[in-house]
Amino acid sequence: MPEQNDQVYKFVSLSNYSFKKRVLIRVIDVAFFSFIKILGRLSRFEIQGLERFDSIISDGKLPILAVWHDRILLSGYFWQKRGIGVLISQSTDGEAIARSSQRLGYGVIRGSSSRGGAQALADMVRAMENGLPMSMTVDGPRGPRYVAKIGSVSLAKKTGNPILPFVIEPKKIWTLKSWDRMQIPKPLSRAVVIIGQPIYVAKDASSAEVEAKLGELQTSLDDLVERGKAWSGRLT
Repeated sequence: MPEQNDQVYKFVSLSNYSFKKRVLIRVIDVAFFSFIKILGRLSRFEIQGLERFDSIISDGKLPILAVWHDRILLSGYFWQKRGIGVLISQSTDGEAIARSSQRLGYGVIRGSSSRGGAQALADMVRAMENGLPMSMTVDGPRGPRYVAKIGSVSLAKKTGNPILPFVIEPKKIWTLKSWDRMQIPKPLSRAVVIIGQPIYVAKDASSAEVEAKLGELQTSLDDLVERGKAWSGRLT
């Protein structure tokens, strides 16, 4: 990995936070990291389409992983230690999640797609130019649920790298009463990882073509969710 990306794997200083917030960040960091590791180790994965990820790498490109926000827990475990970058907001909670992500082997880009989005996009472009694949929750950080936003398509256009949509669907779940209805897999549940077809966006794509690619991403993720539900037996 190029030296320019070394910083994304390093904890930032907490000196600007109060003592109480420093303690809180460290507690949330370790708790969330431990929670992800336990969830993952208690899950059994069936994988469909991993060759699409490998093919992108072998072709000299970098994937932009795209997933819905409600599936980030098992996603964080499944893709760990692959040198993938994630965008995380600059806040107290964000700092804790950033540290947990770095413990899992992710590179962290600090910023927000909804606040200062242009700078966040520029930072992700720079990271990919330095060899870092990216992962994005395309309906995050606050929804609407299951509505794909333009960020991953813009990143694909600027870098020439493909979007790789995927879902992870556990057989048995608890669902939180959050905006995204976060999925928590029940212990010892099986889970399917379904990786879709890569989506390429031309660097000279027009606004209409960009919108069409966003629609393609939306359709792909919707279809992957339906396939996951059919596999789990929750399809209605």
